[in-house]
Amino acid sequence: MKFRIVSMVAGLSVLLLLVGMARVQASDQKPAVAQAAVVQAAVAPTAVAPAAATPAIVLKAAHLFDGSSGRLQSPGMIVVRGQRIVAVGANATIPADARVIELGDATLVPGYIDAHTHIASDHDDNWAQGFYEGMLRFPVEQSFHAARNAKATVEAGVTTVREVGAGDFVDVALRNAINDGIAEGPRMLVAGHAIGSTGGHCDSSPFPPGRVKPSGPLEGVCNGPAQCREATRLQMKYGADVIKICASGGVLSESDPVDVPQLTPEELRAIIGEAHTWGRKVAAHSHGDTAARQAIDAGVDSIEHGSFLKTGTLQLMKQKGVYLVPTRTTVKWVVAHADSYPRKIADKARAAGAADADTLKNAFRIGVPIAMGTDAAVYPHGLNAREFGDYVELGMTPAQSLMTSSQGSAKLLGVDGETGTLEAGKYADIVAVPGDVLQDIRATERPLLVMKQGGIVKGDN
Repeated sequence: MKFRIVSMVAGLSVLLLLVGMARVQASDQKPAVAQAAVVQAAVAPTAVAPAAATPAIVLKAAHLFDGSSGRLQSPGMIVVRGQRIVAVGANATIPADARVIELGDATLVPGYIDAHTHIASDHDDNWAQGFYEGMLRFPVEQSFHAARNAKATVEAGVTTVREVGAGDFVDVALRNAINDGIAEGPRMLVAGHAIGSTGGHCDSSPFPPGRVKPSGPLEGVCNGPAQCREATRLQMKYGADVIKICASGGVLSESDPVDVPQLTPEELRAIIGEAHTWGRKVAAHSHGDTAARQAIDAGVDSIEHGSFLKTGTLQLMKQKGVYLVPTRTTVKWVVAHADSYPRKIADKARAAGAADADTLKNAFRIGVPIAMGTDAAVYPHGLNAREFGDYVELGMTPAQSLMTSSQGSAKLLGVDGETGTLEAGKYADIVAVPGDVLQDIRATERPLLVMKQGGIVKGDN
């Protein structure tokens, strides 16, 4: 989906660029070292007191789903000290200094990991009004909106996100503010501007060029391998942890058909090769089958949306370990609200929606790796957990659905060594939901308590 805000205030944009520049990892690291540095920076903990001085917190509930075994444990108990889990299981020793929180008939689950968000952008039920207000908003002002969206997201149980495209590097600034402890939100891996071709889904809207300056490589718009390599380097220069490309057309854009390829194989290889050299993974927006296959052949790490993917392409994804990020919640949202969009967008929304369910059922049957991701901002921020129930509606078990986050998204983002499952040594990213989550997957939408890195952000009463 498309969220590009054209900045008209260059001075304020420069301020945000400088914030990102201050934290960019050195580009001369070897790829494996660079990738580790990207993940380490993205999951940097917020400032807290030394762990030795922090009393333990014990969470008790009727059930626990650890995110790795696929099974429910009853009863459930987790011991947390500082930012980390120190013990899991009913037989764990409760420290003498512990604060014990009794959650009753609830299930403890890992904090959700959403692999496709646009927290830096706003949702508006009135698409045209939202477009108008976004055009008039200064980048620094948008940063305040982004912080509000981040807070709503973490309070909904989402403790880690991959932010796949934002204007004016607002996502870089927000990530840094969260890591510095001056904003509240999930850990963020960010992309800067999404990269695509002139007139494509990642380009700005088709404004008359004499009125609004056309976007260029800094804003992610490129033509030809050399310019696309430059656009990739620019996003990484200013703080991108991951690269997002638009391999095909999209729904919420005015100029392009939804399924046609928008980057040539040569451009794809230039972008993906450069990103991988810097230790960054690449996510490809692609509704269309041909565009997705070209991106897979070029070495992409994940396909976003994938509405029209054919069986052969899905089988290739399974073979190569390429993740599918379904964004099913967004597909259902745009179809249900199609009449509120301009006609060009509404027609594309209905076309994608008509194909999407069968494609995902086929992907689940084939065994394509799935990473939970929602395209937050197309729908109101904070409804991310709907994605779990949407997968179950298409044939997954509740346990499989939950593990698209704890396993799928964690591994795709490269944070599975730090979070995603409930086990000793990992960050205490924990959500408590009412009842037995394997009997009611929609309970994930009603969190009773949310803990991020040992700090309770919701339900501390």
